[in-house]
Amino acid sequence: MYQVKQETLSFTTRDGVRLDADVYRPQSNESFPILLMRQPYGKKIASTVVYAHPIWYASHGYIVVIQDVRGRGTSQGEFNLFAKEIDDGFDTINWLSHLPGSTGNVGMYGFSYQGMTQLFAAATQPEVLKTICPAMVAYDLYHDWGYENGAFCLQTNLGWAIQLAAETARLKGDINAFHKLHKASRNLPLSDPIIAYPDLMKELASDSFYHDWINHPYFDDYWSQLSPKTLIDKLDLPMLHIGGWFDPYLRGTINLYNAMKTKSIYPQNLIIGPWGHLPWGSKIGSKNYTKAAISFVDQYQIDWFDHFLKGKEIDHLFSQPISLFEMESNQWKYSKKWETRQEKSYYIFSQGLANVKDDDGQLVDNIPDDNVNDIIVHDPWRPVPSLGGHASIPSGSFDRSQLDERFDIITYPSDKLTEDLSISGTPFVRIYCTADTESFDICAILSEVKPDGKVYNFSQGYIRINSDKLPITIALQPTCIKIKKDSCLRLSLSGACFPAYALNTGTGKTPNEEQLLDAKTITIKVWSNPEQISEIILPIN
Repeated sequence: MYQVKQETLSFTTRDGVRLDADVYRPQSNESFPILLMRQPYGKKIASTVVYAHPIWYASHGYIVVIQDVRGRGTSQGEFNLFAKEIDDGFDTINWLSHLPGSTGNVGMYGFSYQGMTQLFAAATQPEVLKTICPAMVAYDLYHDWGYENGAFCLQTNLGWAIQLAAETARLKGDINAFHKLHKASRNLPLSDPIIAYPDLMKELASDSFYHDWINHPYFDDYWSQLSPKTLIDKLDLPMLHIGGWFDPYLRGTINLYNAMKTKSIYPQNLIIGPWGHLPWGSKIGSKNYTKAAISFVDQYQIDWFDHFLKGKEIDHLFSQPISLFEMESNQWKYSKKWETRQEKSYYIFSQGLANVKDDDGQLVDNIPDDNVNDIIVHDPWRPVPSLGGHASIPSGSFDRSQLDERFDIITYPSDKLTEDLSISGTPFVRIYCTADTESFDICAILSEVKPDGKVYNFSQGYIRINSDKLPITIALQPTCIKIKKDSCLRLSLSGACFPAYALNTGTGKTPNEEQLLDAKTITIKVWSNPEQISEIILPIN
């Protein structure tokens, strides 16, 4: 381990903007590879909410560079979400490759925005960039981040937009705007006339990305031009992909991994823990996954960089490249493939009171001969509230036994399991349902019902429906869990999950137009029969 010294260095981009970085350097005359993180939250933070401090990384023989992106922290320029990260990333890497005392080899790490800056910098394929470790990112910005199956991810997007807008106000010295935005970040403005478009954002954050995201409710050129999927089609690098079972961007992490695994000649490793966006520890929601769940990402990244930047042979990285934490057994599972091809289906059966009686709706092994429609009514005054999962704040697994008592939630439990059931991969729900409005939403949640009656969610999905095409297929959040013998599975269906997702008014209008004044009561009908089978499809080991 090396002693470390710190300094602040700057360079000027091709268009004359100064970017500042904190540089942590081992106290030695040796030459070292460079680890770069580019972030918008202030270089002093250095993503220490989930990673070890840069001093720790530098002590292992690396020059660690934490840079403020354009217009953030002390760097000059105007911040425009993702707009300049390709050029600035390339210029930064070129500058660092000539840094005194470096070997010229560069690796990158970081999560969320800092994960995205890796992909944007790598898009230009600089020769000295040897590997990246993107964590919790979007591969397709629209489908993996902004919207989920056409539904606007309100709570995470609005909360993040207000945070960035508050920091912009602080940097500009607008104290009044900063205090208003800071207050709003603690109590999101969710009661304005246009449900997903609060007046605060129009008044105090006119230059926020939020306006673009809310005003582009369908995939178009705006999203394509900012999506790594479009920009890195020719990229090939060894990558370490990192995600969490309750992270809102897990589908982006997995989509990126799958795309790279299909085309890459280099190793693509994947780690997914029982984590939300942060922190990466043993506890999330109301569950304790034991000390086994505490992040080992820092040491793994050092091993990864030692191999690709220093040429060390580290066998364990490649013998079992997939590391998945199996919840409930609370063990890491190691393999060479992300998903198995085995599936198990459960079919929906009901006598028509699955939203009223716990024992009326059922998940059954065989296709039912007949069925009665289940009907729920979505009341915009009292939308089903979000609780945990990947899209809510806070995220994670919670006891939803009381929530599932609501009559606007349909529940379908299975019989008690006679043996353990291991689920690993992406579950799907395929249902036949209609509504009496032009548009409606469906939220599908999978839970484990414990022998004591407590109900813990472990995977969910959401979709906005604007057509009459049936059946409706919902890809749920990927998961890895062992449901223990004597527990049950439960599928819960509802017409809202607010404020995780923007409320559907039933009018067919887009989120930037949906006014609470116009919100309709929505009656939703769900059914299953031999000709129209509603089911859940589980990936199993």
